[in-house]
Amino acid sequence: MIDTIIFDFGGVIMTSAQEEAIRRFDAIGITQDKMALNKHTQTGLFGDFEEGKINEEEFRSRLSELAGKKLTREECQWACRGYVKEVPRRNLDTMLLLRERGYRVLLLSNTNPYMMGWVLSTDFDGRGNGLDRYVDRWYVSYELGMSKPNPEIFKYVIDHEGLNAETAIFVDDNEQNIEAAKKFGLHTLQPENGKDWTKSLLSMLG
Repeated sequence: MIDTIIFDFGGVIMTSAQEEAIRRFDAIGITQDKMALNKHTQTGLFGDFEEGKINEEEFRSRLSELAGKKLTREECQWACRGYVKEVPRRNLDTMLLLRERGYRVLLLSNTNPYMMGWVLSTDFDGRGNGLDRYVDRWYVSYELGMSKPNPEIFKYVIDHEGLNAETAIFVDDNEQNIEAAKKFGLHTLQPENGKDWTKSLLSMLG
């Protein structure tokens, strides 16, 4: 019997908008040819930031070097949050429903401090709540020092939660992450970015 649901953030809980992120970085002087942006997995400077290898100030400083001018924290934050297109209410309502039904709801996300600052703030859902209203616990790449699809991040969550993988569902829009999760015996659901996955998930749960 399923007792735990593990959600990705970008592309699942949140609808991602990579083109807007690219536009914003370009607006602050970071052209696309200077970036290593990927739809699912960041590399280089952005990958280092997401894996906690550099902190916010180091990230801002290195972005400033790329831009050829001193960037403020607010400019960097604004650009990073360009990935956010919307957080559909149906997703949040479904997560609340799952918790009400007794499921343990977790977040496992490759992300950075700028994004999580907003996610955990009262601005997140438009109703004065942060993500902590919708999940029991979050596991994020920059705090763990590793990112999906690294098998070690899945092992960490399973071990730390004391999970039986066969009683958990992992929801992610990235095929590499899905395949990594399957190797641990997790049930999986792979929705497309922005598509309604709520009915499919509830159907899996019966």
